[in-house]
Amino acid sequence: MSELSHVDREGRARMVDVSAKSDTTRIAVAAGELQTTAEVVALVRADDMPKADVLSTARIAGIAGAKKTSELIPLCHQLALSSVRVEFGFTEDTITIEASAKTKGPTGVEMEALTAVAVAGLTLHDMVKAVDPAATLNGVRLLSKEGGKHGHWERAAEQEAVDIPAIADEPETETEDIAPEEISDPDQRSAVVLVASTGAACGTRVDTTGPVLAEWLGGLGFSVRGPLIYADAEIDIGLADALRFEPSLVISTGGTGASPTDATPEATLAVLDRELPGIAEAIRQRGTAKFPLAALSRGVAGLAGRSVVVNLPGSPGGVKDGMAVLEPLLDHLLAQVAGGGNHDNK
Repeated sequence: MSELSHVDREGRARMVDVSAKSDTTRIAVAAGELQTTAEVVALVRADDMPKADVLSTARIAGIAGAKKTSELIPLCHQLALSSVRVEFGFTEDTITIEASAKTKGPTGVEMEALTAVAVAGLTLHDMVKAVDPAATLNGVRLLSKEGGKHGHWERAAEQEAVDIPAIADEPETETEDIAPEEISDPDQRSAVVLVASTGAACGTRVDTTGPVLAEWLGGLGFSVRGPLIYADAEIDIGLADALRFEPSLVISTGGTGASPTDATPEATLAVLDRELPGIAEAIRQRGTAKFPLAALSRGVAGLAGRSVVVNLPGSPGGVKDGMAVLEPLLDHLLAQVAGGGNHDNK
């Protein structure tokens, strides 16, 4: 077994000297969940809690917590964080939390991502305790990390049920890349909802399209991750995040217009192996039949490996049009991508 990095040979706690390590881009993603009641979940989703703006408050708290990690965890280094993101999702009785942290430097950002999840979760508890004082913060864990000597590390799906100690500040342990087949079940219908919105990413506006897509996909039997919210300028990072578990389907919303900051189509084309132009055109045609300005959408669709990726506009109407076009196509499309499907014309 490798030695603990934060203990010296005499068994005393120490701060690891990272001065000899090279500066590389470091990214870490962590997750957790607040177990509560269906009533609380409904109130939070409707923004109807006694303490208003629950998710915005928890998101800001998580970002602030990541920035203060070195003050809270004694042996962590002070880092110049270039990005911290905190996103939320819902099940019937759970609010899920996912945080990512990014920096360029000599040591990792695992603890920053974990701290963001923990502080955001505790803030959620504070905000909902008037309705559910028994709410419980569970499963704060590291999902993945990038950069440094050991490169890429990703949590295996079977480890999700196991309590594993978090990796702290670039420990001196060897890790191996986990093959995609160990992470995702190819027979499971999995989907990711990705939102391109600078305002929602900064917490200055509430995203209304992502939850609609997530609920719709859940109703179609998909296991849904997200909504993942990224600023327009970082949608390429969002796409990489969305595709990292090789889901069956990725649906993005927003960033498809003609504004200088709208970059979703370009970022999507960069990851596609093959385009599915008919899907994008059908979504545009359905929109323009009711709203001529829908023709300005530049959204694309295609295949990134075996993942279907579809861009939808950022408007509620555009999302509804996309859902209407996609719903009768998805089963056959995913069957074809998986190597099956009936090619006969009927």
